[in-house]
Amino acid sequence: MIVGIGVDVVHVLRLERWQSIPGLLERYFHADELAAVRAKGSGAVLSLAAHFAAKEAFGKALGTGLAGIELKDIMVVNQHNGRPAIEVFNTAQDALRRSGADRMHISLTHERDNAIAMVVLEAT
Repeated sequence: MIVGIGVDVVHVLRLERWQSIPGLLERYFHADELAAVRAKGSGAVLSLAAHFAAKEAFGKALGTGLAGIELKDIMVVNQHNGRPAIEVFNTAQDALRRSGADRMHISLTHERDNAIAMVVLEAT
C-alpha cells in the first residue's frame, strides 16, 4: 500500500551558492553523503541539488514535511548498480516509523539548471 508520494525540484544555482557558505552543506547533508558527492568532481553540484530535492520529497511523502527532522538524518546513496536509495537515521528514521512505511522508492534526475526527485513510501 502506498503511504505517501513526494516530488520536489531544486534550482542548481541554489546549491552552487551554498557551497561557498562555510558549514552549510554539513548542516544539511550526512558526512558520508557529502564525501560521495564531492568525489564526483565537476558533477557534484548537480548531485547535491538532486539529493537535496530527495530530502524535501521525503518530507512531502511523509505528509508532515520536514518539521522536527534534521536533513542530515536523510542520506541519499547509490546502490552497487547505481540505483539511488534513501537511508534514514535518528529523527528521519523516527518519522518514517511513525508513517507506517517500511519501503522507500526514489527517482532522481537533473539537467543543467534543475534537479528533481520523487519519493514513494510504501507499507508492505
